[in-house]
Amino acid sequence: MVPGGSACKEVVESHSPVSDYDIPTTKSDSNTTTMKSAVSFVGKHGIHSNNGVYELLECPVCTNLMYPPIHQCPNGHTLCSNCKIRVHNCCPTCRYELGNIRCLALEKVAESLELPCKYQNLGCHDIFPYYSKLKHEQHCRFRPYNCPYAGSECSVTGDIPALVAHLKDDHKVDMHDGCTFNHRYVKSNPHEVENATWMLTVFNCFGRQFCLHFEAFQLGMAPVYMAFLRFMGDDNEAKKFSYSLEVGANGRKLIWQGIPRSIRDSHRKVRDSLDGLVIQRNLALYFSGGDRQELKLRVTGRIWKEE
Repeated sequence: MVPGGSACKEVVESHSPVSDYDIPTTKSDSNTTTMKSAVSFVGKHGIHSNNGVYELLECPVCTNLMYPPIHQCPNGHTLCSNCKIRVHNCCPTCRYELGNIRCLALEKVAESLELPCKYQNLGCHDIFPYYSKLKHEQHCRFRPYNCPYAGSECSVTGDIPALVAHLKDDHKVDMHDGCTFNHRYVKSNPHEVENATWMLTVFNCFGRQFCLHFEAFQLGMAPVYMAFLRFMGDDNEAKKFSYSLEVGANGRKLIWQGIPRSIRDSHRKVRDSLDGLVIQRNLALYFSGGDRQELKLRVTGRIWKEE
């Protein structure tokens, strides 16, 4: 027991042709693709450290590598700043109150190390100083992509081939070959639908994959429909392509032309930026014809590669 120390009663521990599209019934997906890579530590002179250093820098609660401020209890047990809050300032090892003690020695040890990117097994072979590694990994071009499916909260991540297979096998999305499309989106009682997402369509074009989204939502007080395209790859590759979307009837036409957004940008981010073809509901129902009681909106478009 540490003189003057106080024991905590509770500790929180953590282990770590023309197609018709109606709104499908979707289920939330709980599948998670977890990618782990072996982490080796390299000193400034290229000498690999032993497992002891790794264990010292690993938070015992979340098992992530620790970054300043690294906290320690009076008995010398360490943990990261995020977990200090999670365990209510109580050491998860000995249950003594943590206080505000910094482990400056361990922070100094970390400063002398160089590490490979955690996406080394995905193709990144660069080595970084310990405190630069985290920033790099947030933008590493080899980091896995999030699933682009918008109909449910899907936590699956992976490379593009893995995500294409996942979309086809798990989400049952429509897969099409070709760079042109002609879809008709339908919905009965459209006035009763304020927010809806239609089934995603994936196009194989120029040897790459593109996701066509279509959904209804409220833009301020106005109900709208929106169609937009996302590219399954990084932003620098997406800029090599362009696409157009067209909708109309009765001698009237709306046309959108733009660059597909990378799936690095979330579906919600693209939608909220209105980076696509936006159609007021009244106009969409006018294009649908009839008595305006059913949505029958035909959207055509094409994808091309910029020279």
